[in-house]
Amino acid sequence: MADEALNDLFASAWPEHRPRAFGAVLRRSLAWVCAFRGPRLVGFVNVAWDGERHAFLLDPTVHPDVRRRGVGLRLVQAAARAAREAGAEWLHVDYAHDLEPFYRRAGFRPTAAGLLDLRERGGGK
Repeated sequence: MADEALNDLFASAWPEHRPRAFGAVLRRSLAWVCAFRGPRLVGFVNVAWDGERHAFLLDPTVHPDVRRRGVGLRLVQAAARAAREAGAEWLHVDYAHDLEPFYRRAGFRPTAAGLLDLRERGGGK
């Protein structure tokens, strides 16, 4: 996957995105799934994992021009298949509250979880 295409997609969907190289992350991933409209990248999700039972959806992104057309759902479903086929037993995702209906449609159920922002002063103590 080319950095330029991913940076273009992320910039369209995430206002605070800063261009970066993706190679190191993608090399460590279990899988990643892309959606294209012709030659243009319009959707992406990364599947990270712990090497055994747990997989994690990271950076699910759909270009604003094609949202609400099933692209995101198909990306998540393909990511789940890839994780299952690799032997993962659980697929995790973090999301903002307003995205709960989408993730419920994709088969996720809410769970209690914790999050520590390591960017905050004193985080990780």
